[in-house]
Amino acid sequence: MQKIFDELITSYIDNNIGVADSFLTESLAGHLKDNLTALYAANLLLPAGIGNNKDLVHDKSVRGDRIYWLDRKHNDPHENDFFDQMDLFVSHLNSTCYTGITGYEFHYTMYEAGSFYKKHLDQFRNNGSRQYSMIIYLNAGWQESDGGELCIHHDGSLQNISPSNGKSVMFKSSELAHEVLVTHKRRMSITGWLKIG
Repeated sequence: MQKIFDELITSYIDNNIGVADSFLTESLAGHLKDNLTALYAANLLLPAGIGNNKDLVHDKSVRGDRIYWLDRKHNDPHENDFFDQMDLFVSHLNSTCYTGITGYEFHYTMYEAGSFYKKHLDQFRNNGSRQYSMIIYLNAGWQESDGGELCIHHDGSLQNISPSNGKSVMFKSSELAHEVLVTHKRRMSITGWLKIG
């Protein structure tokens, strides 16, 4: 795993956005996708909001995904395998880059066909605990015609990243504006933040 962790970290250092194509094994990605699909079928995914706490609003003209928060208390073996991997990654990140990450939070994310998320930053105005954003994709066989790219807004340029199965993306939550382009079929991921405090 250290090689994949280093790929993600090194590409982040070089480009302000880290990308590792095989952060999850096909097996683990498949199990997590099955979990997400079952939660969706049971109508347990909730509309995602904009803002936090009392400032939270829901506006499908800005953001159209549905989410379900992961928690070790669910005692799902595959989600716990994911958390174990994240523990290893955070430990490696802290030991190599001295980031001081003390925790994280992750949720499943489902974009139905026709949905999107307009340009935004991930850090709240009233809470700076989110340091790094991470997205891990669960979309086997994704094609360019399926849309749904993560569009990163660099100074003066755009970078589109396909949501291919097992791929992970990492960037500074307070620095890089980004959006999810319109997807033409269901687009699934685990999305979250590495935090301090």
